[in-house]
Amino acid sequence: MRFKRHIELEHGLEQIEIAPLINTVFLLLIFFLLTSNFVVQPGIKIDLPTALTGEALGPENITVIISGENIVYFDSKVLDAGQLKNLINQAAKRKQAIQIKADRQASLGRIVEIWDICRNSGIGQISIATNQQ
Repeated sequence: MRFKRHIELEHGLEQIEIAPLINTVFLLLIFFLLTSNFVVQPGIKIDLPTALTGEALGPENITVIISGENIVYFDSKVLDAGQLKNLINQAAKRKQAIQIKADRQASLGRIVEIWDICRNSGIGQISIATNQQ
């Protein structure tokens, strides 16, 4: 039995074609770029009012969200008045600031009610979120 000591490539395989590989990589890249835009982030939809004098705040604030139906949310959970007072009292003990994100359609009375709860708890830094114009 004789074994070949040197294996020779067939005449058609002298070099590897790279064009189909590049086409496949570009198609995968385009696929992932297009599908990444369609990923929907879950959350509460609010339409913030616009303001010319808005400032950027740090992420250490506690954010209270008021929807257009005057429902109060914190961490995507609905809060009633008692839970909201407890949350604000805990923030006052930790000397944290409160940020109120209120929808354009939210009642001004509801916003002022939450503002009063914050002031009565001793929180001095209260801000209302807006979109910059």
